[in-house]
Amino acid sequence: MFKQERARFFYDHFNRHQVTQEEVNRIFRKVDLMCNAINEKTGGNIDAEEMYLMVISEMNNNDNAFGDVDLPGLYREMEALVMKYLPMVYCSATISTLKQLRERGDTSISLLSNTAFIKGSTLRQVLQQLGLYSFFDFQLYSDETGMSKPNEAVFRLMLENVTALRKTDIIALKQIVHIGDNEKADIYGAGRIGIDTWLINSNNKCISSILN
Repeated sequence: MFKQERARFFYDHFNRHQVTQEEVNRIFRKVDLMCNAINEKTGGNIDAEEMYLMVISEMNNNDNAFGDVDLPGLYREMEALVMKYLPMVYCSATISTLKQLRERGDTSISLLSNTAFIKGSTLRQVLQQLGLYSFFDFQLYSDETGMSKPNEAVFRLMLENVTALRKTDIIALKQIVHIGDNEKADIYGAGRIGIDTWLINSNNKCISSILN
């Protein structure tokens, strides 16, 4: 629902060339895939505001007259939309699985995520609303670190946070499992520095499979 309402907003407010709402959706998907590919290649991060400007430009025959675009106001509108139309938790066993891991007492759980049109600051609010926030010891987002998976540096930053959390000088890499749904960003990214990985969702496996 969020993506449909987002396309409707851009259709209503930035549509000088009168493209269809279906075309606006297509443009969002195109920009999303392009920026994700660039971030994975460079290891950097293209900000949400830049991505929204790309969409507006593409909607209007690459017209780059952005002077009248209120970027902070635009992002506030997008944040309000995503909070109104919250995403669904992809697997019904997610909360129970995280709870079991947390109750073990010897496990820390962190979140390492590439962001796109929605920033980490907003995703923290989303996790609060979905009842997931409290399960994570820390969260790292690409828009805040300036680095995107599979960049080796962002995984090393995660390791630094884990060692600080555990109050130890060394964490054995085999003590860590990185769980993700993207073979390149997650499995390749973590695997290249020796962290064990577990692929879920994109292969129809639920997070609960890690408990088996």
